[in-house]
Amino acid sequence: MAASGSSSKVGSSAADAPLGSGADSDSVWLTVVSAYMYVIIWMTVSCSVILFNKWLLAYTPFHYPITLTLWHMAFCSTCGFIVVRVLKVTPSVNMSWTDYGKRVVPIGALYALSLWLSNSAYLYLSVSFIQMTKSLMPGLTFLVGMMAGRETYSHSTAINMTIIAVGVAVAAYGELNFVLKGVLMQLGALVFEAARLMLVQVLIDAKGMKMNSFQSLYYISPACGVCLLVPFYFMEYDEVSAKYSTLLTSVDPKILIANAATAFLLNLAVFLLIGKTSALTMNIAGVIKDWILIAASGYLFQSPITALNLAGYFVAFCAVCVYQYTKLQRLKQAAAVARKDRG
Repeated sequence: MAASGSSSKVGSSAADAPLGSGADSDSVWLTVVSAYMYVIIWMTVSCSVILFNKWLLAYTPFHYPITLTLWHMAFCSTCGFIVVRVLKVTPSVNMSWTDYGKRVVPIGALYALSLWLSNSAYLYLSVSFIQMTKSLMPGLTFLVGMMAGRETYSHSTAINMTIIAVGVAVAAYGELNFVLKGVLMQLGALVFEAARLMLVQVLIDAKGMKMNSFQSLYYISPACGVCLLVPFYFMEYDEVSAKYSTLLTSVDPKILIANAATAFLLNLAVFLLIGKTSALTMNIAGVIKDWILIAASGYLFQSPITALNLAGYFVAFCAVCVYQYTKLQRLKQAAAVARKDRG
């Protein structure tokens, strides 16, 4: 998802504009307050989706991650159609069926695998430990980028990624509820997500088809849902069909609707956050969100968090921060060189 042209609001308005009296001062403070409001909304909704999914899959009789993911895709596809085609909140990309098959379907397939495995991991692992493993995402994305020829190897980056991996390994060693099957599912989800992000850059962004979150819902959710039908049929269809009436009595359909609506609201929150601030703001807020989730899940689900867990995650967290800062500096240098060349 691409940041809009207003991406500098958080980073520059408050620091560069004079905080005197009058309309300019009011405008600056309004920008700052609204930016923080969008951050808080996104963090709240994002945490709610994760905790809601964990509770539904692990603490109710609804132990069907593929079915839940398929339901999310059906709900989000419908909402995406209403937002793009009916309400016209955002324009469609207007791609041909050939482009859709070549560019969107592969992304939808990887997204389906990532969501399926990540939701399945909730059956075995604590939310706090799952969040700790997500520190591996920069390293996996970097590796996939190198294989795709879009990232260049450097010793400093390799050392940084190694430190992240060691930190996560220490956190895993300190995990009391370590379940290998769940860990493998979560790692698989991260690998497929890294591949999906790279495909988005190669097949969508590089072709001038950048999508915001609503456009992604409209185009990618249906493809993801269709891809999920295969594992759903072979792995969960018989059991869900046999227990359909029981599930309806034990899990109120309103809960499933609320769960899917929360997932849709997350896309709305992402749309607002990136549109009103920047993707960088979202990344920084994501770091804070991870710590909140670790604490909240430990409290709500009584999942034990050891000192070794936190020590390992802190090491990985620091390495991720260094990587993100270094990457940001490189992007700034590249932008400066581009401006100089144009001048």
